[in-house]
Amino acid sequence: MFIELYLAFCRIGLFSIGGGYVMLPLIQKEIIERHGWLTLTEFVDILAVAEMTPGPVAINAATFIGFRTGGILGAILATAGVVTPSVIFMLLAAAFLRRFYEHALVQAAFHGLRPAVIALIISAAVFVARTALTDPASVVIGCSVFLLLLLTRLHPVIVLLSAALAGLVLHYL
Repeated sequence: MFIELYLAFCRIGLFSIGGGYVMLPLIQKEIIERHGWLTLTEFVDILAVAEMTPGPVAINAATFIGFRTGGILGAILATAGVVTPSVIFMLLAAAFLRRFYEHALVQAAFHGLRPAVIALIISAAVFVARTALTDPASVVIGCSVFLLLLLTRLHPVIVLLSAALAGLVLHYL
């Protein structure tokens, strides 16, 4: 299972152009649907923790998912798996882009990648929303957080802690 965990996160890392949120649909397919290592609810909970933890969400999510599925060794292998393709790609890209960044074909490729990354992020948001927005209170919290982040300069950690407090008040008390 450990080799499978490493390879699964290598595949996720290999096709996650654009950052951590882009990989959410890939994690869903690979970890939840293909292997069944997590339920959708567990995955969304892990994402919440990964988002609040310092560091890139992709690496945090891989570490938490790896730990959940395989303990400390699973965390190490999942994290190594998700970063391996990026390290290799960045070394190759740095050498390539240094020479060819201004070339019309390279610029055209980036022109096509940018909207694709946005589409992957929106897809991830819809995926998480279907699981997280399960009742009127969670919809209000989600919309409030979105508006606060969009319209104010509040730090995201303050907004997330406020959302956690609202969740406690609305769902526990």
